[in-house]
Amino acid sequence: MLAMGSFRQLLLVAFMLIGALLGGTALRAVVILDRLMAQSSEEARRALELNGAAQSLIARTAGMERAARQSLILNDSMLRRRFEDESRAAGAALQQMQAGGLRADKTPQWQSQLDTVKGQLTGPAETALDRERAVAAEFRELDALNSRIAADIQGLIEERNRALRERLDASRTRLTQQVMGAIALASMLAVGLGLWLSSRFKRLEHAIVALGEDRLQEPINIRGPSDVRRISQQLEWLRLRLTELEADKARFLRHVSHELKTPLAALREGVALLQDGITGELTPSQREVTQILHQNTLSLQAQIEALLRFNAAAFEARQLRRRPTDLLELLREQVRDQRLQWQARQLTVKVEGPAVMLPVDAQKLQTALGNLLSNAIRFSPPHGTISVQLSAPPEGVRIDISDQGPGVAQADRDLVFEPFYRGERQPADAARGTGIGLSIVQEYVTAHGGRVTLLSDGAGAHFQIELPHAS
Repeated sequence: MLAMGSFRQLLLVAFMLIGALLGGTALRAVVILDRLMAQSSEEARRALELNGAAQSLIARTAGMERAARQSLILNDSMLRRRFEDESRAAGAALQQMQAGGLRADKTPQWQSQLDTVKGQLTGPAETALDRERAVAAEFRELDALNSRIAADIQGLIEERNRALRERLDASRTRLTQQVMGAIALASMLAVGLGLWLSSRFKRLEHAIVALGEDRLQEPINIRGPSDVRRISQQLEWLRLRLTELEADKARFLRHVSHELKTPLAALREGVALLQDGITGELTPSQREVTQILHQNTLSLQAQIEALLRFNAAAFEARQLRRRPTDLLELLREQVRDQRLQWQARQLTVKVEGPAVMLPVDAQKLQTALGNLLSNAIRFSPPHGTISVQLSAPPEGVRIDISDQGPGVAQADRDLVFEPFYRGERQPADAARGTGIGLSIVQEYVTAHGGRVTLLSDGAGAHFQIELPHAS
C-alpha cells in the first residue's frame, strides 16, 4: 500500500501516524493526571472530614463532661438534656469516623464507657458528690480513649496519603514508560521511513551516476512511491535512449571508417605507383609531393584504425568477464611483455607490492596497464626508472605507475583522458601518438567501478588506478 502513494502522501501519512501516536500518549497522560488529581482531592476531602469528626468527638465529649457533672451537682433536667444532645452528636461523629475507616473495636469501647457514665447520672441526691467524682474519672478514661481514636484517625489518614503517593509514583512511572515508549516508537517509525525512502533515493542516485558513467547495460527499475517510480521510468527511458544513441554512434563510426578505408587504400596504392615510377619518372618536386601524400595517407589510416580501436574499447568496456586475478602477477607479466621496449631505452622498471587477488577482467585491465606502462616507457629519458607500486588500503586496491619523464603540462592535465587529445610535451625521438591510450585506460578502469587519476606530486608523470574490493 505504501508503494501506491506518492512521496508527499507518504510523508503526510508518516506525520499523521507519529502525531497520532504522540497525541494519544499526551491525551492518556492528561486523563491519568486528571484521575490522580480527582483521587487526591477526594482523599483530602475525606481526611478533612475525619479530622473534623475527631475534633468534634473531643469537643462533644468535653461538653458531655460539663453537662453531666453540672447536672449531678445542680440536679437540673436542662443540663441532663444537654448531656443527651452532646452524647448523640458525639455518637454521630464516632459513626462518621467508623464509616471513614476507623477500626470497629473502638466504637464498642467508647459506647461502653458512655454507658458507664450514664449509669452514674441516676441515683439518690446524697450520693451525687460521689457519683460526680466517679463521672470525672470515667471522663478521664473517655478522654484517653478519644486521644487513641484521634491517633488512629491520624494514622489512617497518613496510611491513605502514603497509598496515594505510591499510586501517584506508580502512575508517574507507567506514564513515563508510555511516553518514552511512544517517543521511541515514533523515532523508529521516522527512522524506518527515512531509511526506506533514502534507499530509494540512493538507488536513483546510483542510476543517475551509472548513466553519467555510460554504464547502460543495467536496467533501472526502482520500487517506491509513485513519483519515485515515475522518475525511475523516466531514467529507464533515458537509458534505453542512450543505448540506442550509443549503438547508432557505433554503427555510424563503423560505417564511416569502412567507407573511408576503401578510397584511402586506393589513394595509398596510387601514391605507391607514382613513387615507384610506374606512370613515368618523377621530377624531384613531384617526388617530394608524393612523399607528402604517402605520409598523410599513413597518418589518416592510423587515425581511422585508432577510431575503430577506441569505439571497440568503449563497447567492450561494458562487457566484463570477471575472474579472481593475481594483480601483482598481472603487473609483472605486463612488464615482461614490454621488456624489449624498456630495455632498448636502458630503463629500470621496478614492480613492488603484496600479492592481491581481485575479481577483474584480466584482459581489459592488462590492456589499461599496458597503455600506462607504454606511455611511461615512451616519455622516460634513457637510463631512467619506472616505478610500478601495488598496495591494498582499506578502501580498495591501488596501482601507481610513475616515471621520470617531462610530466604533463599544467594546461593538459584536465584533458589527458579525452579521446584523441595529445599534449604539448611529446618526446622528440618517438612517433606521435594517437591520443586514445589514456581514454581506453579510463574506459576499462571505470567499467570495473574504479577510477584513474593523474597526480601532481613532483617531476614526471604519476598515474594512479583505484579499484574497489568488490563490484
